[in-house]
Amino acid sequence: GEKRARDLNKAHRGKTYVPNVLSFPLDTKTGEIFITPKVAAREAHKFSLTPRGYVGYLFIHGLLHLKGYPHGATMDTAERKYVARFGLR
Repeated sequence: GEKRARDLNKAHRGKTYVPNVLSFPLDTKTGEIFITPKVAAREAHKFSLTPRGYVGYLFIHGLLHLKGYPHGATMDTAERKYVARFGLR
């Protein structure tokens, strides 16, 4: 939920807003991804996706961060590739 997401964001990143997604590496091969469904539902239309499709996009986004991708053109390209591959709408 939003409270837990805000608390995690503040504790681990020093940010006070409710994030749409957070990803935390646990070791070199595993990690955790937290998605805030209510935020995803509010933001989905900005990306021309359904709320369900946007949750899929956020999962991809979190996975790419766990793989070491920073925000930028390379990450954007990978996100578009996976959104198309998995037919997210």
